[in-house]
Amino acid sequence: MSKRNQIVLHALVARYGTLALDLDIAHQIGFDGLEASGAKIRAFMDAGFSPQDLRRLVGDTFIPGIGFLLDVERYGDARKDLLKDAEALTDLAAAIGSKGMQVITGPISLEALDPSSVTRRPDLYRGVVGLPIEEQIDITASGLAAVADIAAQRNLVIYHEALSWTPLNTLDRQLRTIRKAARDNIRLVVDFWHCYTSGDGPEQISRLDKDLIYGVHICDSLPFAGGIPDEPVLRDVETGKGALNLREWVAAVKSTGYNDWWSCELFCNKQHQMNSYDVARDLKTLLQDLVEAP
Repeated sequence: MSKRNQIVLHALVARYGTLALDLDIAHQIGFDGLEASGAKIRAFMDAGFSPQDLRRLVGDTFIPGIGFLLDVERYGDARKDLLKDAEALTDLAAAIGSKGMQVITGPISLEALDPSSVTRRPDLYRGVVGLPIEEQIDITASGLAAVADIAAQRNLVIYHEALSWTPLNTLDRQLRTIRKAARDNIRLVVDFWHCYTSGDGPEQISRLDKDLIYGVHICDSLPFAGGIPDEPVLRDVETGKGALNLREWVAAVKSTGYNDWWSCELFCNKQHQMNSYDVARDLKTLLQDLVEAP
């Protein structure tokens, strides 16, 4: 039986570091595992290392998941590229011994949300922006199901995250999409920032089925007054020093009965330029205090 309430390092703590650095930080600071970066794993392999080298580097480190597969709603001619990208990320997840991989909705570009971009930027990826809600759900669920089928061949879970500026951003819409996809290996990662900037909070989180949750991103935000959230601006804050009452958010997750892994995702520019070992140590202390509180 695995340890309850595992505190894992997120690869974004040392955003500009390597996979080897992430693993060393996790070991030296005493994290229970690492939520790894697919890009960092790929960079390691592209440098000429073998799968055996990768497994030796990882050792027995717990890797609950790797991130991330972009634009899971891709359809039409773009569906082939989605499946190709899913195969590639699945290969990386299997190579590192991960239990799952993160999939996220698009579009990444905020400009794609502007209706005038259709004529100004016709080549800009827009995903399901502008389509009726039921069609958005059907298309995204179809993509999720296709990716889940690929992941299932390697006994992997896919954990879904809807970016808060994308159409299916709320927990309710994500749950509807997951139900529509109807695959046993699809889960939901709870990201505090994306929930907050989508209009969801502790009350909505507390109503989730604990068995659907796969991972929690404990993170913070600057105050958000509404509109389209600008992630680089709003997430540029130290965890615990922003607008969120993290104790309430963590308590909401725990009230569901969830007791699996928690990850310290970080977008604070200043901390990305600091000593990553020191930053990780402080984050681990904070997460332990939050998660282990009665």
